[in-house]
Amino acid sequence: MKYQYQQLIGGAWQNASNGGTWDVLNPATEEVVRSVPFGNAKDCEAAIDAAANALPAWSGKTAYERAALLKKAADLIRERASELARTTVMEAGKPMVQAKGEWGVAADLFEWFAEEAKRAYGRWVPSRSAAKRQLVIHQPVGVVGLITAWNFPAYNVARAAAAALAAGCSIVIRPSEFTPLTAMEMVNILVEAGISDGAVNLISGEPESMGQEMLRNPKCAKIHFTGSQRVGKLLMDGASKTVKRLSLELGGNAPVLIFPDVNLEQVAASAVAAKFRNAGQVCISPQRFLVHSRVSEQFTDQVTSLASKLCVGNGLAAESTVGPLINARQRDRVEEMVQQTQSAGAKIALGGKRPPALARGYFFEPTVVTNVETETPLFQAEIFGPVLPIATFHDADEAIEMANRTRYGLAAYVWTNDFRAAMRTAERLEFGMVGVNEWTPQSTEVPFTGWKESGIGREGGAEGLEEYLETKLIAFGGLA
Repeated sequence: MKYQYQQLIGGAWQNASNGGTWDVLNPATEEVVRSVPFGNAKDCEAAIDAAANALPAWSGKTAYERAALLKKAADLIRERASELARTTVMEAGKPMVQAKGEWGVAADLFEWFAEEAKRAYGRWVPSRSAAKRQLVIHQPVGVVGLITAWNFPAYNVARAAAAALAAGCSIVIRPSEFTPLTAMEMVNILVEAGISDGAVNLISGEPESMGQEMLRNPKCAKIHFTGSQRVGKLLMDGASKTVKRLSLELGGNAPVLIFPDVNLEQVAASAVAAKFRNAGQVCISPQRFLVHSRVSEQFTDQVTSLASKLCVGNGLAAESTVGPLINARQRDRVEEMVQQTQSAGAKIALGGKRPPALARGYFFEPTVVTNVETETPLFQAEIFGPVLPIATFHDADEAIEMANRTRYGLAAYVWTNDFRAAMRTAERLEFGMVGVNEWTPQSTEVPFTGWKESGIGREGGAEGLEEYLETKLIAFGGLA
């Protein structure tokens, strides 16, 4: 299929109002993949107007009518997963198998919320008066602005867009400027599936001016944002002026607690696969490995050996298992964090530098760092890179205290064969999602949720649909 790589506003594909363009770079080659429109607040305002105009017709469809269109979109995505994945690899850098898997999850999200739309139940509430009836119903919140991140350009868009559209909201998507092509192809598919005439809009352009337009425009009822804590806090400040609803997913700093009773060989193998997925650019990526002192040396040897066998390269190459970071700034940031932590006394067991054989592209070697202290950057900050830092603990209380010593609260992981220890540890960890003896606690049908400064709101599951619905009480009197 021939896709349109422009803005979509009110059902019309168009360039930026200011004539601006943006070159999308391949992070593996630093070459231009394609130039796309790069507009400003004026484009955002036009898209919000279009979404507001489309809202009555879209929200007026039955849940079953909306579901049929979302299900068709899911089917189209599955049919074209390989070609869609290639575009994602070109702009995001991840290996092909990971990009194809991401599009598969995007299809699952559209199908899940197609079905969940039919379950936006209200209820009758018994009244204290025989002359009164009380009905609670749920209605779409309205126009929703979606500002999404580059690390999962298909998944991040789909999990919000699918839920909002299923609830009956119209949407304005502003994808990351680093990965707009994936979002554009997804919107092409939504239009092909029959979701058009302004119910879905896509804009590409200035992050700040477009975000400010969503904040100040009264027609935009809610903003969903995936990105940094810094920007999320700015959105919270701006939303206070109009009491605009927000959903914020602001990253994580996931601890991994490894107790000495596990099969270290199996845990090490799965840890390397989980840690270096998407070059570590995953919000729920296992980050701070807290390993019991009795087995820390053995665990370090095993993950170092396994990580040394990973193949760094262009995601289009079949042998590549670790792609580049998204841009030079991110690569330089990861490099600096490793150097600062090393200067504080940590030891680099593997990697720690740019691959000498890859002169172009934003690559960084798979890295294992030991003797990591709790006050160093690799322990305190979200790395978002292919770095596996290891610290040690002596008992469960110490490990839990170390794990909770962060302002993030997205995901955490516990590895132990002691059920009592697993339960008590999971309950005491201050994180929205805890994986016990697994690396993927999240899935389409359960909530993706963060505590503390990792965000507000829920995505996925029944809770994901509720985020885009308002609750209304209708009371009937005089019925005696």
